[in-house]
Amino acid sequence: MKAKVIIIGAGMSGISAGKQLSDAGITDLLILEATDRIGGRIRKTEFAGMNIEMGANWVEGVAHEGEARNDDVNPIWSIVNNELGLTTFCSNYDNIASNTYNEDGTGLYDEDFVKRTIDEANEVQKKGNKISERPRSDDISVMAMQRFFEHTPYGPTKPVDMVIDYYMNDYEFAEPPRVTSVQSTHPLPTFVKFGENVYFVADQRGYESVVHYIAGQYLETDGLGAIVDPRLMLNKAVQEITYSEDCVTVKTEDGWLYEAEYVMVSVSLGVLQSNLITFSPPLPEWKTFSLYQFDMAVYTKIFLKFPKRFWPVGSGTEFFLYASSRRGYYPIWQHLEKEYPGCSILLVTITDDESRRIEQQSDEQTKAEAMEVLRKMFPDRDVPDATDIFVPRWWSDKFFRGSFSNWPIGVDGYEYDQIGKPVGRVHFTGEHTSEHYNGYVHGAYLAGKHSADILIDHAKREK
Repeated sequence: MKAKVIIIGAGMSGISAGKQLSDAGITDLLILEATDRIGGRIRKTEFAGMNIEMGANWVEGVAHEGEARNDDVNPIWSIVNNELGLTTFCSNYDNIASNTYNEDGTGLYDEDFVKRTIDEANEVQKKGNKISERPRSDDISVMAMQRFFEHTPYGPTKPVDMVIDYYMNDYEFAEPPRVTSVQSTHPLPTFVKFGENVYFVADQRGYESVVHYIAGQYLETDGLGAIVDPRLMLNKAVQEITYSEDCVTVKTEDGWLYEAEYVMVSVSLGVLQSNLITFSPPLPEWKTFSLYQFDMAVYTKIFLKFPKRFWPVGSGTEFFLYASSRRGYYPIWQHLEKEYPGCSILLVTITDDESRRIEQQSDEQTKAEAMEVLRKMFPDRDVPDATDIFVPRWWSDKFFRGSFSNWPIGVDGYEYDQIGKPVGRVHFTGEHTSEHYNGYVHGAYLAGKHSADILIDHAKREK
């Protein structure tokens, strides 16, 4: 089977690239998707009688109403809010100081004490913004910045200090401060460009309906909106990409061969770092060297369903912290009573090494650990066992190998250019190719458009 362009992967970036190519008149497309669905790491799943998001959940970077100019509106927010009208809720973390729990079973920490810790951490973050103005060669880790301004050799080490540090860093980047670049995160381009608000998507159509909306603008759908376009082929895991000066051949695991003038590879950074897809000839060293410098982080949202609610509800209670002496151990909790009234569901976020550890144990073991933590947080409450638990396993899934990319220390825009740069007729896209918005849904969307424009330009020059 032949096509002008083969797109590998039907996540946000692949679907976005296809839309951009179609708008430019390149409609001879073939999209090969390894799984049985489109959306990639934007995926809903049924849990306790409702749909929840096992991957991306927030639109990050939204301005207060009336503040943003047209060119500063997050494009994903425009689709979520204006085109689809998905149900969303603004996440308010202002009351974290009054919702931080002790691991010794004595309940809440003193609010003023936690607030002072947050204020001190914020001051260090502000000072870090000045470091980001220096040349890239002066880049340091977030932990090095903390050492410099706080004069502590190991960074935050006390339970409250650690959980606030986790909330301000790992919760956003899915990796600890010791490996995260100051210059790429202080300040964060997403919030500078689009606004500081974040909106939790809690719609039964799922966040993935954004990907379906974009796909439906150039792929054929039926009367119910389902994609029936033969150019989208599901359950087609790519095994090998063979490229020459004249064409590209793609081989899938089921033995089929597909030929194209160009290929757009939109798989995750984790997949590119694995041996799932073989390139023939091998990708040049400049490409692989850049790819392996970046981290594929793991961000895990664990959902727990209970027979009754035992946690505080109402204004200012949605997010609460568990200050453990073991950094990153079931640290950030969210009740979903606002998003799904009466659901009696808690969401706890885990990242990095704890995510990898949890993925390798049974859900029953994870539930037992979570229950022990909850009973320490609420020692005077009747805390029943959870009836259901859902644990995503993005790191273990060979088609993803993690959640999103994180920008390491000392790497500049040149490396990002190298990651996104074509190798002959093989082009690359994905959130990991977005220099300013890596790790975000809007980063994947904008990367798809940008990578498609590069391919379009190449195609025009060959005419």
